[in-house]
Amino acid sequence: MLYDIRLRMGYDFGKAAASGRQQLRIVPRSVPGRQRVIANVLELQPRPHERVDSMDFFGNSVVETAYRAVKGGLSLHLQARIERDFTPPTLDLSPKLEGFDALVRRQRSLGPRSPHHFTGPSPRLPPDPAIREYARRKTQGSMTVLEAATALNQALYDDMRFDPDATHVDTPATEAFANRHGVCQDFTHIMITALRALGVPAGYVSGFLRTHPPEGQARLEGADAMHAWVMAWCGEEAGWVELDPTNGIAVASDHVVVAVGRDYGDVAPVSGVLKLSGKQVITQAVDVIAVSGSE
Repeated sequence: MLYDIRLRMGYDFGKAAASGRQQLRIVPRSVPGRQRVIANVLELQPRPHERVDSMDFFGNSVVETAYRAVKGGLSLHLQARIERDFTPPTLDLSPKLEGFDALVRRQRSLGPRSPHHFTGPSPRLPPDPAIREYARRKTQGSMTVLEAATALNQALYDDMRFDPDATHVDTPATEAFANRHGVCQDFTHIMITALRALGVPAGYVSGFLRTHPPEGQARLEGADAMHAWVMAWCGEEAGWVELDPTNGIAVASDHVVVAVGRDYGDVAPVSGVLKLSGKQVITQAVDVIAVSGSE
C-alpha cells in the first residue's frame, strides 16, 4: 500500500515570541519488512535560525530547531510518500505467559529493539497496583503472551470510553484508568503499564491512522489523525506485535509508524521551549491518502 501523507500544524500566539528550541518527531520512519519511506519534505515557516536533522537512540527521525525570535506564529508542513506492507500475524508463535519473564532476562542484546528497554517503569509510567490487578484479572488461565496481549487490547476497548475532552497530554495513566476514559495516548499508556506488570515488554508507537468515511460520504480534507498504539514483545519467534487498544484491533496497513519509545515522552511530536508572553492556539490537519492503484 502506498500512501501520500500530509500534516499541517500551526501555532498562533499573536504577539512576538522570544527565543526557543524544539525537537520534532513527526517524520515517518522506515521499519524493515513493514514500512518504507520513499520521500519526505518538512517545511517550517518561518525558517528556523538553526536546524539539525538526526536520529535518536530508538531510530526515530528527529528535527531540532532553534529560533532567536518569532513574530506571531509558527507553521509546519510535512509531505511524505510511504510504502506500508504489513498484515497482522495469523499464527501464534509466542510462548506461555507463565515463566515468560525468565525468557526476557536471557536476552543478550541491548540494541534499540531490545526488550530490556521496555520492561520496567519509564518516566511517565510508574507501576500502578490497580492496573496490575486489572491485567491479572483479564489474563487468567493458561495463555500465551500474544493471547494475553490481545485479551488486554480487547478489554481496554470494551471497558474504557474514548473522550477527547477527558484528559490532556500530561494526564497520568493512573487517573485515566480510574475514570475509564481518555484518548489514544491514555489507552496506550494504560495497556503498556498492564503488559509490563505481567512481565511483557511493551512500548509506545506514535503515527498516523488512515480513517474511512461512512459509506456514501466523501472523505473530509484533513480528517485523518495522529494516533498512538502499543508494541508488545511476544518472544523470540513472534517478535514485536502491534495492537491498537483505542480501536480494539491489531495494527495493520492503515497505521503508519512515525516513532517508537518507552512512553509518550520519548515520541512527543513537538517538544521543547518557546518563550511567549501569552496563550497560543494550535491547529492540526492530517491526510493519509492511498495512492491510486495501490489498494
